[in-house]
Amino acid sequence: MNVAFIFPGQGAQQVGMMADLADASSSARDVFAAADEQLGYALSEICFQGPSERLDATDIAQPAMFVCSAAAAAAMKEALGENAPVATMSAGLSLGEYNALHTSGAIDFRAALDLVSGRGRFMAEASEARPSGMVSIIGLDEQKVVELCAAASEGSVLTPANFNCPGQIVISGDLDACKRATELAKDFGAKGAVPLKVAGAFHSEFMVPAAEKLAEAISDVEISPPEFPVIANVDAAPHGDGESIKDKLIRQMTSPVRWEQSVRRMLDEGAEQFYEIGPGKVLAGLMRRIDRKVKVVSINSADTLAKLAGELAQ
Repeated sequence: MNVAFIFPGQGAQQVGMMADLADASSSARDVFAAADEQLGYALSEICFQGPSERLDATDIAQPAMFVCSAAAAAAMKEALGENAPVATMSAGLSLGEYNALHTSGAIDFRAALDLVSGRGRFMAEASEARPSGMVSIIGLDEQKVVELCAAASEGSVLTPANFNCPGQIVISGDLDACKRATELAKDFGAKGAVPLKVAGAFHSEFMVPAAEKLAEAISDVEISPPEFPVIANVDAAPHGDGESIKDKLIRQMTSPVRWEQSVRRMLDEGAEQFYEIGPGKVLAGLMRRIDRKVKVVSINSADTLAKLAGELAQ
């Protein structure tokens, strides 16, 4: 069976995430311990106990999500042993792309955590420099969203940033333009427009300063070709060699995330079973809008892992 591992991005975090998995799995505990030591602060305590204001901050949320997903992957391998699913392809939503690359053997844990931690800081700094935001537009296709952005921008930056699934496209840009888009959305036929609780305009030109800093940070990092195909956010095509991976991760900062297209690419390549590894069930929810026939198993707690272990043992 062709198996796809998919990893969530920032926004899926919540206080208490993976605490029960860390209690149940020595492999998960080892991942958290390694991260705490490397970062120099107790990231695990913030994940398990909060406060939510700290966990939701971009500079913490990004390494927290990366580490939690890595811990879930390690716990799954430990708990299932010979029955553990083996990925034949992978992808991650925005930040989750680093988990997909790590799981594929393209980048080791320490290097990936350094990059993700830096990425969170760089994006937080860029967000603080200029007032900006993001809005989820419900019920419009790409062309209508482009028209909405043009009408609401009034000369400032406003652009599609996440093509998540049919009927859900996130736009990103100047804060006032985001407010205008929220007010105008229904005039363009949208069912709704929901401002997102994020620090700034991710995946837009507002992130150019962050992309420049990431380019410097990633320049000397050793990245290898993945052991199996990893679909890139920027173009929904498989990653290639190390240098092209670096280029796409840098471009990802200022380019739209083509998640729906990435999922369809994996389906076209024969993916039959998807495992969402990490906090929440955001990607499973998006899959229901992309292709309801596709099954997604979420590995986000000790209970979900125990349930999967029981099913695979039968």
